[in-house]
Amino acid sequence: MSASRQGSGAPCAEPPGGRRALAVWGIGVSVYFVAVIFRTSLGVAGLDAADRFGVNASALSTFSILQLLVYAGMQIPVGLLVDRLGTKRVLGIGVVLFTAGQLGFAFSPSYGMALASRALLGCGDAMTFISVLRLGTRWFPARRGPMVAQMAGLVGMAGNLVSTLVLSRLLHGIGWTAAFAGSALAGAVVFALLVLFLEDHPEGHGPEPVSHRGAAYVRRQIAASWREPGTRLGLWVHFTTQFPAMVFLLLWGMPFLVEAQGLSRAAAGELLTLVVLSNMAVGLVYGQVVARHHGARLPLALGTVAATASLWAVTLAWPADTAPMWLLVVLCAVLGACGPASMLGFDFARPANPPERQGTASGITNMGGFVASMTTLFAIGVLLDATGDDYGVAFSSVFVVQALGVTQILRLRGRAARAERERSVASRVTSVHVPV
Repeated sequence: MSASRQGSGAPCAEPPGGRRALAVWGIGVSVYFVAVIFRTSLGVAGLDAADRFGVNASALSTFSILQLLVYAGMQIPVGLLVDRLGTKRVLGIGVVLFTAGQLGFAFSPSYGMALASRALLGCGDAMTFISVLRLGTRWFPARRGPMVAQMAGLVGMAGNLVSTLVLSRLLHGIGWTAAFAGSALAGAVVFALLVLFLEDHPEGHGPEPVSHRGAAYVRRQIAASWREPGTRLGLWVHFTTQFPAMVFLLLWGMPFLVEAQGLSRAAAGELLTLVVLSNMAVGLVYGQVVARHHGARLPLALGTVAATASLWAVTLAWPADTAPMWLLVVLCAVLGACGPASMLGFDFARPANPPERQGTASGITNMGGFVASMTTLFAIGVLLDATGDDYGVAFSSVFVVQALGVTQILRLRGRAARAERERSVASRVTSVHVPV
């Protein structure tokens, strides 16, 4: 009999997956789907928000910066909460917070109250993705990890698609308050599904009990996760790959396409939709490739960074006043690869950490892209105001952030690879069959 003691009454080494797993995981990703709709709703309402609250580019970017600041700052605390309280409780708190934030944004009479509402929304949003990742590790075998993570990202992008196609039309059809308040009803629906049907793990596959001892436990969890090179590499992969598309979709894509490229709002909306559709298609491809060829993670991530930087450079340096439509189409298609590439960061952090640290490690990794996005959103807003709306100068900040991220990836890749080889050897040794 193997060392896993099968048949002894101990839980199986891996969860079974199957239809039940898909159903429970589907409830979790539906919560994430709604959170992304709310998160990206400002991306289609940026120009309307500037008119409604009478603010300039820097103040407009503060909406998204504050939302992302809260999101990024919450990642490690949320990871710890997920490890300690479980997925269902943390997701439930998240739904209540992001729904309240969306409602508050709908009825905000002033810029200050609108800022507070976006911060509340960011706090609730921060609790969703890490919870969904942990749900996947509890319900599906480890070999399904890359595909499950990419599928979660794909569902999130579907939420972005709803913002782009549906919420934008509602906004210009029934008005600001009705559109945002009406969308908040989706939060109530997923909350009911969560309360009634979601379970943290399959029967017999619960986590080992862990002694939680306040601040000491928190420090141990964070320190142990951070010591793993795979966690740090995952953070920098996420940092470097996610933010170009996030910045484009969350706030600055619509103004760039309309004000700098002279497109109509309808045409700009179609290009934003292309980013989302490309993301969904590339996510399926990346998930399949990594599931079959684990060594493809880093080439895919660095290749995405190189392609994104190249297309932005060509677009911003185009000699005419505006770039041709074919180039904007290619740019948006390539930006669609940023989201799937960022998911590769979790494929470095996940195998580097045991189950009881998955939430914490995922939280650390997930901080990366949102810190980069927040930094770039702020830089673009400041540079637009400083240069009189020179989008070429403002979007050049993308290259600086990418250069920082690539430097860190190259610095850490060797250490992470060595640690992964050592874990693989240790795993083969411990899996040797012994008599009982």
